Amino acid sequence: MSSLVFLVPLALILGGAALGGFLWSLRSGQYDDLDGAAERILLDDDEEDER
Repeated sequence: MSSLVFLVPLALILGGAALGGFLWSLRSGQYDDLDGAAERILLDDDEEDER
């Protein structure tokens, strides 16, 4: 029972930190361009091939 007194607040703090991190990444635009990185590999970079 005494371990629950320590573990429940710890779980709430860690959950709040994870939620805060997710909301920060959402506000900073981390999820704005989901297809850009996936399509960037398909583009031909002729300048790098000539070097």
